[in-house]
Amino acid sequence: MGRRVLVTGLGTFWGGRVAQALEADPDVDVIIGLDREEPSVKLERTEYVRSDENYSILARIVKATRVDTIIHTFLIVDSTQMSGRTLHEINVIGTMNLFAAASTPESTVRSVVVKSSALVYGAAPEDPVWCREDHRRKAPARSRVERSLMEVEGYVRDFAVDNPHVSVSLLRFSNVVGRDITTPLTKALQLPLVPSVFGFDPRIQFVHEDDVVRAMLFVLGEDVPGIFNVAGDGLLPWSEVARICGKRTFAMPFVGTNLAAAPLRRIGVDLPSELIEVLKYGRGIDNRRLKQAGFTYDYTSAGAVEAFAETVRLRRTVGAEPAYRYEEDVETFFRHSPAVVRQQGDGG
Repeated sequence: MGRRVLVTGLGTFWGGRVAQALEADPDVDVIIGLDREEPSVKLERTEYVRSDENYSILARIVKATRVDTIIHTFLIVDSTQMSGRTLHEINVIGTMNLFAAASTPESTVRSVVVKSSALVYGAAPEDPVWCREDHRRKAPARSRVERSLMEVEGYVRDFAVDNPHVSVSLLRFSNVVGRDITTPLTKALQLPLVPSVFGFDPRIQFVHEDDVVRAMLFVLGEDVPGIFNVAGDGLLPWSEVARICGKRTFAMPFVGTNLAAAPLRRIGVDLPSELIEVLKYGRGIDNRRLKQAGFTYDYTSAGAVEAFAETVRLRRTVGAEPAYRYEEDVETFFRHSPAVVRQQGDGG
């Protein structure tokens, strides 16, 4: 029998792309995706199950489907997306329910992959150039998203200790750029003038969205437990990042930076406090542990930014592709109707 995988956050950017990658793997028999939102990408054999934000239905799903693998992509790392209460419900309560479902005596779960973020390290002037996986931040987390991610990671560690028969992998990703992902950072890099903080030109690290998905599937396929930083090689000064994107920077005042960034919200660019700290002090994470496990990156930090910049230029020339829209009755027709002529090996 092949793997039976449950993906949390199927309607999110990461959940949809992980499910697409799993569909291409012949060793995966069953893919189930949970989310409160419908899928945002076309999927062929992934079954979508609607859930609330804290996954109260998850225990029933795990028991009924007998999944052996959970890929937890549904962790909010952008605090501009929702209120603090909803963020807590999704990140903290949702993760608690996930591990409760995976740790019942009858659970068939044997592998768990959790997508976290380098936000857990914070960004401070006293930080080392490269934060290793065992780095302890000097100051307590101040932003709500950082606090929630640190709480989540506590649950991950406890679950791993209490369930030694389960392979648990936690991946902390650097700033992600790529063809399709949209973040406050990628929005800022598409402004006519890129915001910076007066007196600072921090060195920042990036990872390409393709390497993010590849890293999650790598630790799953190779059964590599542990905590891993995921980031492309090298650090880039923020001014150099802007230059690669064909832009110049404008400086916001060091004092009252959050207030100075407020007008950007009117044009759709909201810079949260945790990102402003990165624009002051930068952050680098040591990526050697995952490479030593056998993973190879397709992009360096500079390569990821260059690929992002090229995509933006192409999109301005040819326009964006129409967005996919999930329609349950249409999906049901194509998957189950006897009128649909199916090719051998198409999963039908």
